[in-house]
Amino acid sequence: MPPVGGFSNYAQLQRLMVDCHAVTEPAEAHGTLAGALCAAGGYRLEDWLAEILPEGADSDSAAVPGLRGLYDESCAALAGTQMQFQLLLPDDDAPLEERTEALTLWCNGFIYGLGTGGAPDPEGLPGDAGEIVRDLAQIMRAGIDAGEGIEANEQALAELVEFVRVGVQVVFEELGAMRQPAPPPGVSLH
Repeated sequence: MPPVGGFSNYAQLQRLMVDCHAVTEPAEAHGTLAGALCAAGGYRLEDWLAEILPEGADSDSAAVPGLRGLYDESCAALAGTQMQFQLLLPDDDAPLEERTEALTLWCNGFIYGLGTGGAPDPEGLPGDAGEIVRDLAQIMRAGIDAGEGIEANEQALAELVEFVRVGVQVVFEELGAMRQPAPPPGVSLH
């Protein structure tokens, strides 16, 4: 997997998140970010930090620039036209079980992010978006198939990761009309 957010690997970001006392794993935090970006126009770094850091956390911590990099890169990749969005998952040299669990956490975070981003019933979305989200809910139950060899499990995981990666781009595109920019702070809507 190519680096995401300027980090050379998942473990590096995991250490950063431990240092800032994040309340979730990096994969789930990134899934939450991606889901919220798909559903909410004007979703800010501060909104995401409020989701992944404990209440009262120091938003001026040394970890914030790294998290900002991940946020900025994720926004740009989703909005881009080159399908460059990547899931933040452990590197391929991590144990298969760890990578599979990270994918399930990523999907969980994505569905959560859709909900916090304004999709009232993420699994009830219309069209391809709804079907993809329902598939992601199934992927949250993924595990290693003990009856298959390591190569078959590796191939299955690679296919799931690619399905999720492309599916997220499709959801982002399909929910484009739903995303309305948030009003600037202090602006009343009535």
